[in-house]
Parts: sequence; C-alpha cells; structure tokens
Amino acid sequence: MSQRFRVKSLYKTQLLHYGKDWPNGYDFFRRRLHDVFLKNKDEKDPQKIERMIEHGEFVVKEIETLYMLKKYRTLKRRYYDSDSSQ
Repeated sequence: MSQRFRVKSLYKTQLLHYGKDWPNGYDFFRRRLHDVFLKNKDEKDPQKIERMIEHGEFVVKEIETLYMLKKYRTLKRRYYDSDSSQ
C-alpha cells in the first residue's frame, strides 16, 4: 500500500471520524488536524513519512482508548451511582 494512500486513509477515514465526538467540538478538532497535516505536506523522506504515519496510528489508538474510557465511566456512573443511593 502506498504511503500517500495510507496518509489519506489515516486523515479521512480514521482521524476525522473520531473527531466527531471530540469534547471541544468537531470544528476545533478538524482545524487542528488540518494544520498538522498541512505543516508536513512537503515532506519527501519516506522514513520520516513512515514515522509520522505510525505516530498518527498511535494517536488513533489513544483517541479510541479515551472514548472507551468515557463510555465505561458513563455506564459505571449510570448503573452503580444509582445503586448506592438505595
């Protein structure tokens, strides 16, 4: 798979999708993400590009983890906070 395709996939299908639920809002997330990708748009070194792609994939995993933690805390609060008041 080409690096160009991987970068586009990381940007469009993964990161922008996860930005929809960002606490500061989608527009804030999208602007910041767009700025980071534009800053590195002229990079030609394949090794640096590969490292940036790996970092982006790491960020995706971190965002997934944050969302799962948020969901877990919400479910825990919903089910266990009401039990303690009885």
